Amino acid sequence: MDPLERAKEVIRREAQAVAALEGRIEGPFRRALDIIAASKGRVIVTGMGKSGLIARKIAATLTSTGTPAFYLHPAEGMHGDVGIVCRGDVVLVLSKSGSTEEIFSLLPLFKRLGVPIIAMTSNPDSPLARQSDVVLEVPVGQEACPFDLVPTASTTAMLTLGDALAIALLELRGFVEEDFALLHPGGSLGRKLLWLVEDVMYKGDEVPVVREDDRMGEVILEMTSKALGMTCVVDREGRLSGVLTDGDLRRLLERVGDGMLSLTAKEAYFKSPRGTCRTPPLTIGPKELAAKAVQMMEEHVITELIVVDGEGRPIGVVKWVELARAGVI
Repeated sequence: MDPLERAKEVIRREAQAVAALEGRIEGPFRRALDIIAASKGRVIVTGMGKSGLIARKIAATLTSTGTPAFYLHPAEGMHGDVGIVCRGDVVLVLSKSGSTEEIFSLLPLFKRLGVPIIAMTSNPDSPLARQSDVVLEVPVGQEACPFDLVPTASTTAMLTLGDALAIALLELRGFVEEDFALLHPGGSLGRKLLWLVEDVMYKGDEVPVVREDDRMGEVILEMTSKALGMTCVVDREGRLSGVLTDGDLRRLLERVGDGMLSLTAKEAYFKSPRGTCRTPPLTIGPKELAAKAVQMMEEHVITELIVVDGEGRPIGVVKWVELARAGVI
């Protein structure tokens, strides 16, 4: 057979194996869900060979979606690693034939501990199936391999059934995006849902602040020393009353020339030719999500936000470039 035609046949056979699972999501699958959801322990997933590789992935998917799971290598299990299994756990066993020697040797140990056994197999009459509390049948007429030997369609179907278990449990537990973010703090979703403004803002002495009655010479020195390209302007009570940027100063210099240095920060703020400069500056709280700061900047086409406390006093500055470096954008 032409290699490309063989490849297409592999895809067809594996797709058929996956499609056949849909009609099997009934009684046994629901019982497996109920057993795992009621468990106070973990799901111990085991399998040998290619099934073992799929078992590892299923364990990882369960864990990342709110169902603690652990992969147990059957051969290592017979030499002490079975000690990882505790009362209250659930065991999920993957074996196409249902008669894998290393798997079958572990079953008495699982039985002695009284842990429920869920089998994922293509042979519902196998020794594994007979020893299990629930059997999730993986119907595969023929592997995609032309010799019907290499696990292909069967492992693809097992992987899909494992994903179906994980996502169904996710729904059953009411698992939401915030839960996912907690388990993936290094991922982009975790950064968007977990990072707060206070985690990425400039704070303390890094924040440029001038008083309304400070002269522009002092304003320029403050902006230069803090190097954020802007400064907060505060009133006598320390509350934010305006923001001056490098761009504001350049535009003001074009209008009034050297006379700019005689102006106070408040006068400069209200004399700025930029219309938006005379509106109340946009602010955000330190406990807001950093993703909200991104949204506000995009909506108003700006590159920084002033972070204020409950009294309206500036306590930080969050800039677009820092949000990008943090991976929030």
